[in-house]
Amino acid sequence: MSSQPLAHPRPILFVDHAQRLGGAEHSLLLLMHHLDKTFWQAHLACPAGDLANAAKSLAIPWYNVTLPRLRRSLRVGSDWYLGAATLADITRQTGASMVVANTVRAAFFVALASKMSKRPFLWHMRDFWLSETQPRWPQLDWLLKTMLCRSAMQVIANSHATASHLPCHQVQVIHNGLNLHQFDPTLDSTAFRQAHHIPPDAPLVGIVGRLRPWKGQHRFIEMATAVAPTHPSTHFIIVGGNVFEHANGYANSLRDLANRAGLTDKIHFTGQIKEVDQALAAMDIFVHSGDPEPFGMVNIEAMAMGKPVVAFAHGALPEIVQHGETGFLVPPTDLVAMATAVSSLLSQPEQAKKIGKAGRERVIAQFTIQKTATSFSDMLLRVLG
Repeated sequence: MSSQPLAHPRPILFVDHAQRLGGAEHSLLLLMHHLDKTFWQAHLACPAGDLANAAKSLAIPWYNVTLPRLRRSLRVGSDWYLGAATLADITRQTGASMVVANTVRAAFFVALASKMSKRPFLWHMRDFWLSETQPRWPQLDWLLKTMLCRSAMQVIANSHATASHLPCHQVQVIHNGLNLHQFDPTLDSTAFRQAHHIPPDAPLVGIVGRLRPWKGQHRFIEMATAVAPTHPSTHFIIVGGNVFEHANGYANSLRDLANRAGLTDKIHFTGQIKEVDQALAAMDIFVHSGDPEPFGMVNIEAMAMGKPVVAFAHGALPEIVQHGETGFLVPPTDLVAMATAVSSLLSQPEQAKKIGKAGRERVIAQFTIQKTATSFSDMLLRVLG
């Protein structure tokens, strides 16, 4: 959509309940930073913490607001009202043309705040609703979804997989995008391999994500156990830690699993690290063995680094990975098929490199933050007029 820049950029207030930086928050920061500043001025309301600090470092105006978890509150009504009233005040203070909820929790507060401030509400759905993964009260959840859908002027989903769970007629899919400049496939990984005791010439298969059962690191180890006998020189790396300070029980169980498989010298644990690009550069094959993802940003990060991806064909992965072209999709939880796909790539390193190159080309064409920000801006121009 081509439009003339506005004389004065229109303020857009983004709202997130999180203090720490998860996937939704990283994507939000990228979007706010790359929105066309001749049209829009991004503002952020969230609690004090890592997200707020990151926004301030990008010169994004920040407003301190705490949005409690309503389901666990003994004062649901008053907490909801007070949180929404605070957001309504911030909306009026900024003169925001639109209020954007970046999480489900934020959406409940923003829906009420938009009525108080008489400003339209946009729901940016970046995750599956809880009932899709942990069924509790499906009828109540459906009613809540419907309420939010009816309250929102526009709903954005980060994938068709996410959109398929929403009873909204006004859903537009805008895939997440990454900053391609942060992912250089020619990056030298020698120092990273040395730091983690990985031989310089050993084939390396890896997974990236915080250590949580739904991220599937236990499946990755089971896959590695099946691959190792026929590829004895191959090493495996698990990149990630407990960013949200959860108990280390799962991490300990993973080390026990590797020990029982006799692979303690072949499976490497990095813990939480910042240099994910270096970890990806060190890999020859990237694996995603987790539960269904609403998007799965790390997969396009691996593709941007020129790595073939092997993943389960569920969630948003079929929207990202082109089977046989940029990687391989296997039936969900089928670890035999996953091990077979990984083994095939290990046996054909030149073909694996060709597939990895095709993956980077797909990211350049479809999954850059510039493309995401342009689509988001075009949507705002359309709905706001």
